[in-house]
Amino acid sequence: MALNKLKPVIEEIEDVRCVVVETGINEERLNFLKKLLEHNGYTVKVKMAEDNTATIGVTDLMFNAVLDVYKRRLKSFTGKKVTPAYWLQISDAETESEVNYWHTKL
Repeated sequence: MALNKLKPVIEEIEDVRCVVVETGINEERLNFLKKLLEHNGYTVKVKMAEDNTATIGVTDLMFNAVLDVYKRRLKSFTGKKVTPAYWLQISDAETESEVNYWHTKL
C-alpha cells in the first residue's frame, strides 16, 4: 500500500486474509519489506505474479502502513523509528534525526 492511500485492501494470500501492504513490487523491494515487517512482529504472506512482481501482505488486519509509518510505530533494523523516506527506500533515512514536527522550533 502506498503511503498516500489510507484505506487498506484485504485480500486472501496463501488462503489467509491479509492486509495488502504493496502490490506489483520487485524482488529487492519485497525482501526489504518482508524483513522489515517481520522484524516488527508481523506475519508476512507473499503472492507472486507471472511477470515476476509480487504482492506482500500481513495477517494482522489492523495494520495500516500509512498510520504505522507516519505515527512512527515501526522500528528499523537498528532500532530507530521508520520514517517515510526509509519506508519508501528514497534515502538512507536511518541517519536522519527523529525529530517530530511538534518539537521543532520555528
